[in-house]
Amino acid sequence: MTSESSLSYRDAGVDIAAQDETLARARAAIRSTFTPGVLGDVGLFGGLFDLNAMGCADQILVSSADGVGTKLEVARRAGIHDTVGRDLVQHCINDILVQGARPLFFMDYVGTGRLDPAVVADAIRGCAEACRDHGVALLGGETAEMPGLYGDGDYDLVGFIVGAVARDRILDGSRVRPGQVLLGLTSSGLHTNGYSLARRILFDKLGLDVNDRPAELEGVSVGEALLAPHRCYLELLWPLLEEDRLAAMAHITGGGLRDNLPRVLGDYGAEIDLASWTPPPLFRLLLEAGPVALDEAHQAFNMGIGMVLVVDPEQEAPVRAQLSAAGEEVLALGQVVEGDGPEAGVRWTS
Repeated sequence: MTSESSLSYRDAGVDIAAQDETLARARAAIRSTFTPGVLGDVGLFGGLFDLNAMGCADQILVSSADGVGTKLEVARRAGIHDTVGRDLVQHCINDILVQGARPLFFMDYVGTGRLDPAVVADAIRGCAEACRDHGVALLGGETAEMPGLYGDGDYDLVGFIVGAVARDRILDGSRVRPGQVLLGLTSSGLHTNGYSLARRILFDKLGLDVNDRPAELEGVSVGEALLAPHRCYLELLWPLLEEDRLAAMAHITGGGLRDNLPRVLGDYGAEIDLASWTPPPLFRLLLEAGPVALDEAHQAFNMGIGMVLVVDPEQEAPVRAQLSAAGEEVLALGQVVEGDGPEAGVRWTS
């Protein structure tokens, strides 16, 4: 008989020891996010959370899931992986904030071809730091090593968030009416959308790398511009939600103003004045170098607007005053207008 050496999971490309190392690197950061609602510790099969401990027993749960997309390719090029973790958490917080919800806990998922403990631990640490900054518990997660499905150095990062809102404070578009004012809050960059087109223009067409500093970016490197963290609006807007000053909000992500604003308008439309703001340098470079048609740009990119507030006219002055006192630039984008059903959409003016 011919003896054969036994095969291990590691021979097949899965290194359980590397998974253990990743968790060990991230454990302290995860524990630092624990809020009074967390029961148990890192490593349980499921995360336990006590709604009573957070004062949310009679509230409605709001949940969302999202990913970072091909911004991960920019992170790989730059060798910086913690900021995409922050991107993920802050994107998810915004997604439930626009329905009036306070975030309670977050869970992450990392899928990779060959697990690099330092890289994955950095991504999880970025998630943990953002969770801690915004009072959200990193309740659990999963890391999966899948050789053959992902290439070496590739990974995907996905997040799941749960928050709570009082039933009478849910923002679902039902309070939107024609004549309400649309106020815009600036983004910090591309946030987490439009990177496939941006990479095509900057890396493939213009031949730039992450360390290049084209004059159009006004001193900022390509990597710095592309990896600017997705802005979180929780602390800025929560006082307005508590005072019930907002009729609706729209988080401007994939689909831009053109697709995201109609999601909260019901049967009404929106009239947006394109002259009410100047897109930041990165967006102007992308539009010119593409070239990218303006309507396409407003669907692929946020164009410098990360959040839109829908406000009753009598609330505009106090909302503006409160945001300005916090150092926020508030842009008068336009107004809600009569529409002919869910397809009313956005009409551009200038």
